[in-house]
Amino acid sequence: MRAVIEIVRKYRMQIMYLIFGGLTTLVNIVVYTGARWSHLSINIAYILAWILSVLFAYLTNRKWVFDSQTTGLANILLEMVKFFFARLATGVVGYLILLFGVHVLHQNDMIWNIIQNIFVIVSNYVLSKLMIFRLKEKIEK
Repeated sequence: MRAVIEIVRKYRMQIMYLIFGGLTTLVNIVVYTGARWSHLSINIAYILAWILSVLFAYLTNRKWVFDSQTTGLANILLEMVKFFFARLATGVVGYLILLFGVHVLHQNDMIWNIIQNIFVIVSNYVLSKLMIFRLKEKIEK
């Protein structure tokens, strides 16, 4: 039991990132489904679901994953803008990876969707940890 507690303690950030990533995906699916049931177009439903799920991801990542110590409205807004732009950038690259696999290599879209999702998840974590929610001791150096 001690070994399990030590592993959880050691990898807390990564575990929390995976938990809240799953919840972010759920938010995206629920919002998209609700928007489509409300007869919104696919594009509007997708954009609305993306915005609300990224906002949810920002709030949960800020508090429970990366324990952001940023204060002040201007600094928090800057942190939020960085988060949204990082998510937008990795989303675009992920989409291009999917298109490359399907349209250039003529391979299965499900396989390339998994590949691009792995890229996006890892990239989002790295960008969040190193550029958006830097730890206080790293900033002071």
